[in-house]
Amino acid sequence: MHATIRLMRRYGFPAIRRDLPETLQVNLGYRCNQSCVHCHVNAGPNRTEQMTRETIDDVLAFLASSAMKRLDVTGGAPELNPDFRYLVSRSRELDVHVVDRCNLTILEEPGNDDLAEFLARYGVEVVASLPCYSSENVDRQRGKGVFEASIRGLRRLNALGYGRAGSGLIVNLVYNPQGPSLPPAQARLELDYKRELKANYGVEFNQLYTLANMPIQRFGSMLISKGQFNDYMALLKGAHRDENLESVMCRTMISVDWQGYLYDCDFNQMLGLPLLVGSKRRIHLSELMGSDLTGNPIEVRDHCYGCTAGQGSSCGGALDAAPESEGSHPRFAHG
Repeated sequence: MHATIRLMRRYGFPAIRRDLPETLQVNLGYRCNQSCVHCHVNAGPNRTEQMTRETIDDVLAFLASSAMKRLDVTGGAPELNPDFRYLVSRSRELDVHVVDRCNLTILEEPGNDDLAEFLARYGVEVVASLPCYSSENVDRQRGKGVFEASIRGLRRLNALGYGRAGSGLIVNLVYNPQGPSLPPAQARLELDYKRELKANYGVEFNQLYTLANMPIQRFGSMLISKGQFNDYMALLKGAHRDENLESVMCRTMISVDWQGYLYDCDFNQMLGLPLLVGSKRRIHLSELMGSDLTGNPIEVRDHCYGCTAGQGSSCGGALDAAPESEGSHPRFAHG
């Protein structure tokens, strides 16, 4: 696999600093039941890295001692960590809102027969990846049969109340482009998703998040192999908007890797760019108890333009979700 970190200093991303932390994003490990082309984690069935119970207890201790009330759980497929349910249940006891970044097909994996019911019981917000509303495009990106399995997963969540008005159970979907292009306008594409999924499959959801593909790990390596890396980086830089700098997720999020070490965001985690406090590198979550990171400089490289290009991109979707923001732009086309 081609490394991209050495190629990330061409343009010089603007310096930014942290605001008050609101979300703790925890990567429970890189094992996944899928191996997606766009994956910035390089996750897959053969990965063995996973967070231990001891480190999960560090996460819980941190949440108990901080004012942060949002836990964003990711992977790989985070549900494959044997202590996933322990983390969720204990976090909810602390009155922490839990977000599970779920690939939907995990609901059909052996041992997860009651996973959907578990998520509903604890009021877990589900952020589910579904890169298109057509089976052809999804299966091309994620593997044969993934779309139909995802639809079955969504129907199961809907039956439990997810996506239904007044239920309090939230399921949001995630779109990302098939290749080296920027996402279309989020609000406009959300209308398409809701219309097509409801009409063709009877599926409902709350919101659609559009995410730009990051030029790192598996996707970045593919760009290099196809000779598209420089063009994609130029696209991201050319579409940069300074106003998005105020809303990028790294200002209010702390990212924790499977070993408990800290990063400004999940993308920096995959590039090996740790969160810095003074001159100290590779800080463990257990060392941060009681610390205030407000004003701390954020480690930036050129991949950060993926978060500020066009309407912007974050773990919560577009930073500027206005319907008219990017809809007529010739570079914004989805598959």
